[in-house]
Amino acid sequence: MPQLASTVKRESADFLRNREAMQRYVARVEEVQARVMATEAKHSDRARAAKKLLPRERLFLLLDRSAPFLELCPIAGYGMYGDTDGSIAGGNLIAGIGFVSGRRCLVIVWNYAVKGGTITRVTTQKMLRLQEIARRQQLPIVSLSESGGGNLDPSGASDPWGASAFIEGGLCYCQQAELSALGIPQIGVAHGNATAGGAYHVALCDYIVLVRGQTQLFLAGPPLLRAATGEVAEAEELGGADMHARISGTGEYLAEDDADGIRIAREIVAQLPQPATLTLDRSAEAPHYPAEELIGIAPADPKSFYDVREIIARIADGSSFLEFCATIDQGTLCGHIHLGGHRAGVIGNNAPITPNGAKKAAEFLQLCDQSNTPVIFLQNTTGFLVGVKAEQDGQVKHGAKLIQAVANARIPKLTLVVGNSYGAGNYAMASRALKPDFVFAWPSARTAVMGGAQAAKVMHIVAEGKLARKGVALDDASRKLRQAHAQMIEAGLDAISESMYCSARLFDDAIIDPRDSRKVLLLALETCREAKQLTPRPNTFGVARF
Repeated sequence: MPQLASTVKRESADFLRNREAMQRYVARVEEVQARVMATEAKHSDRARAAKKLLPRERLFLLLDRSAPFLELCPIAGYGMYGDTDGSIAGGNLIAGIGFVSGRRCLVIVWNYAVKGGTITRVTTQKMLRLQEIARRQQLPIVSLSESGGGNLDPSGASDPWGASAFIEGGLCYCQQAELSALGIPQIGVAHGNATAGGAYHVALCDYIVLVRGQTQLFLAGPPLLRAATGEVAEAEELGGADMHARISGTGEYLAEDDADGIRIAREIVAQLPQPATLTLDRSAEAPHYPAEELIGIAPADPKSFYDVREIIARIADGSSFLEFCATIDQGTLCGHIHLGGHRAGVIGNNAPITPNGAKKAAEFLQLCDQSNTPVIFLQNTTGFLVGVKAEQDGQVKHGAKLIQAVANARIPKLTLVVGNSYGAGNYAMASRALKPDFVFAWPSARTAVMGGAQAAKVMHIVAEGKLARKGVALDDASRKLRQAHAQMIEAGLDAISESMYCSARLFDDAIIDPRDSRKVLLLALETCREAKQLTPRPNTFGVARF
């Protein structure tokens, strides 16, 4: 397989400028994650007094030492629903793919140290995405639960108690039941409060571990019970671990403390059937160019394109790339690589997608589907090319064929948004809308219907045309007002297309440091390939307690 030759010069002004801009972006993301951890740390004294572990301490005990862990949706909800600085981002869930007792699992730790682990709309939307990942990748779910139930604080929410959020919460429970019926096991440890919706999240698990003196599992806690019925009851009597283990039968295992509950969860996972060992297509080989250089490749100016081969050269084994249809349309790049010893196809952008580019990519996808080759999309596109010639060449027809191919390909699809993601090109390059297995983004990613400058020009042209039809001529003052309005549109659209804004709304599964691209893509690829080797045993109704 041919080896790519890089033209990147690490000491050039462009590289240094790009690196500085990317480092600023990376620092912003890391700062938000640090603020969440600082919020958790403030709960430390209360946790110690209650003889509890903090959420990330629970996570550390659960995961296998030195095994990789890929955190998912870490800044979900950033800047939303009362989060002013990122200190409560994450949807009150710490979640990701990691290894428990040697088994690849989806791990969910309810972050009780932030807002009591209460359920917000971001919590339910993040949970729905996590369940979707578990379902597609057939991953056992281990939940370390402690939640105060639904968050009734209206601050920052336009409709905090609206029916839409309520229905989304119910969909989480529906999907839990479906996962059980599909034969995908769910292990839940009830470390503390599990009230109302939080109670059903625990009760719908296939295996339940209760913690003595800590578990409080009920639909209505003592205050609500008294308010609703007048009945007075203590929390232990109403929903304590001993009661549920000995009387209601809601849990199967009784632990003595946090650490013991996690030990039991690890032992439950250890008795699950293990997938077959992944077979490499060939020996893995490190790229010939350092991953460190990825931080200086994406231009600081999002309007500038660059050769996507420079990224491929730093993630592919041996920096080798077998290009497909190299003589046709260099704006859309297709070809084969190996990643960590696994076969993979790559589709990347060097320019807008033309009719020929769409045809080439659609054909390549069908070939990859035929040979069961996973495909990685390196997305940096301003969309499909427009214009009279493009339309006459069948742009809509061929673009539709590409979207058909992306949507219906049965192979694993991994998307990395490295730059622009505009218009229908967003769909054609396997955004969340087209349901790839995973979507990750560099901090330089931008997602929108179009760029801010283009949107401002479109609105300006439309407005001028409307006035012209009415026979209205613009004076200087009106032109200045129109110009100011256009600048406002451009700034506004640029702000809401920015990577952290999009990641907060779950357009991707995580923003990653560009230098981690190979590592993240390899972990995701191995997860997808392992899923193909699993044979869960579905039943009709899922596991129920009697």
